[in-house]
Amino acid sequence: MIKKTLLCSILAAALLHSVPAAAQEPEVTKPSVIYKITGRLPDLKFSLNGAQNKTITEKDVKGKVVLLFFGYASCPDICPTTMAQLSALKSMLGNKANSIQILFLSVDPHRDTPEILQAYVDAFDNGAIGLTGTEKQIADIARRYRVAYQIEKPQPGSDPNNYEVMHARGIYVFDANGKVQFLASDSEEPEMLLAKIRDILPPSP
Repeated sequence: MIKKTLLCSILAAALLHSVPAAAQEPEVTKPSVIYKITGRLPDLKFSLNGAQNKTITEKDVKGKVVLLFFGYASCPDICPTTMAQLSALKSMLGNKANSIQILFLSVDPHRDTPEILQAYVDAFDNGAIGLTGTEKQIADIARRYRVAYQIEKPQPGSDPNNYEVMHARGIYVFDANGKVQFLASDSEEPEMLLAKIRDILPPSP
């Protein structure tokens, strides 16, 4: 019971940052928080759609530290900010940058085709892989990692592609063996997350 309560507290801290996709009022910057969650969530496991009709699974990123972020390509603020921060983090790793793989998993499968999603992540030049799938696939993996998101239904008679999405803004960190290690709030200071990641980087060949 204690472990379950602790896990709920950890995840709640990330989910409290969920915001609608519409324009937001300026908010006070909060310090980044990084939680050690080793053994409290399942190993990295998925089978989703990537660009060029590729099926991407956890086997394709085996041997790398994985940074998993849930978002969507139309996100006006949280997603581009986080992706830019992750780009900065990778650049700080220098020749170790290839030991990191960023996965951007869309919670908006209606609008985010694999090609749209990959074009979006490519704009950040950090080697990220865009992933999407069916509604059920996305819901299943979100449930697996306790990720909250919600797609608002379009108003009757309005553009069916004009709707809001709410989603959590945590970054899940898995080690090179696919074991979950950390859950980080989207970091305004990539150095904080970098220090944690350096400790779990695979050894150089």
